[in-house]
Amino acid sequence: MEAYVVDWLNLLGRWVHLITGVAWIGSSFYFIWLDNHLVPPAASDDDAKGVGGELWSVHGGGFYHAQKYRVAPAQIPPTLHWFKWEAYSTWFSGMFLLALIYWYGASIYLIDPTVADLSPLAAVGIGVAVLLFGWKIYDGLCRSPLGNNERALSAVLFALVALLAWGLCQLFSGRGAYIHYGAVLGSIMVANVYYVIIPGQRRMVAAAEQGKLPDPEDGLRAKQRSVHNTYFTLPVLFVMTSNHFAMTFSHKYNWLILIALSLAGALIRVWFVARHKGRATPLPLVVAGALLLAVAVAIAPRSSEAVARDVTLAELRPVIEERCTVCHAARPTHPAFPAAPAGVLLETDEQIIAERERIYQQTVVTRVMPIGNLTGMSDDERSQVDAWYRSAADHDD
Repeated sequence: MEAYVVDWLNLLGRWVHLITGVAWIGSSFYFIWLDNHLVPPAASDDDAKGVGGELWSVHGGGFYHAQKYRVAPAQIPPTLHWFKWEAYSTWFSGMFLLALIYWYGASIYLIDPTVADLSPLAAVGIGVAVLLFGWKIYDGLCRSPLGNNERALSAVLFALVALLAWGLCQLFSGRGAYIHYGAVLGSIMVANVYYVIIPGQRRMVAAAEQGKLPDPEDGLRAKQRSVHNTYFTLPVLFVMTSNHFAMTFSHKYNWLILIALSLAGALIRVWFVARHKGRATPLPLVVAGALLLAVAVAIAPRSSEAVARDVTLAELRPVIEERCTVCHAARPTHPAFPAAPAGVLLETDEQIIAERERIYQQTVVTRVMPIGNLTGMSDDERSQVDAWYRSAADHDD
């Protein structure tokens, strides 16, 4: 029953996280697009009021006229819409999932003894520390003199993010490392909203209400953090889906793959932002495409040497029953799984043969199954699976 309850909490948490994430990222992308499409106001009285740019658009059968003030309007309207709860809700739901799946289930999803033999308490402690120190280091750099040189700051941040990817992959399972990497970036994004963007906006509103000129520094700081957030977005979105792609997180050089895909995502976002401004060079897209192609070629499965002998299904069945069927059964005996993962059943010869390709990919090519190697599949047993998959006798079973 406990595993069943956890599954439902997982389902509901993911649903909320997806909904709120779409709302946050959608509004963020929209305002970046809006900011980069503003044109000088056509009416001279608007310019006199402090309007710095405007944009006309049509959507859903209606016309919209958006205006942005250089600093603030002379009088704050009674109804002012804030965009913050989307970010906060996304973070809270994401942290709920992180705690439920990777911290509560640390021995299954976070710890890989072949990477680092950590206790659940130590692994969770490291995860929490990385989240806290990730924000502190990032925020400190942005507030330092380095924060005034965007190119130098970007180079340092990229180096630190690369170090984060490498370090996490030396401590956690590939899947756990990837999700904590994304959690650090996502937490920085939310902290930017909570500690910098919203407080700055509040000070600007308060000054305007008192008839004072808002400090333009608040706007500049908020703009810097907002731009950082938009470049973090695509790497974070990749990580959110990465648990479906074992070819990345299970690879020997999973940290390097993570860095390359993160850089590709950031470059793609760079191109989109530049395109909004109307002067987009294709170079960022070309580099991003080259990175993706290089990763795809580098991690492509390689043909192994011919097997020494045929292995029949009858010979392999004890391995399947001991290492796989504890989870992949109509009634799994492992307490963490109320139902067979992905609905894959491996109890009969017909079921095993039907899943031949998946068994081979998951246990031999990516080596992500058994998950966290819970059942202790040995290299010799993986070689047996390889031999069974490749042998001609297999097709006669």
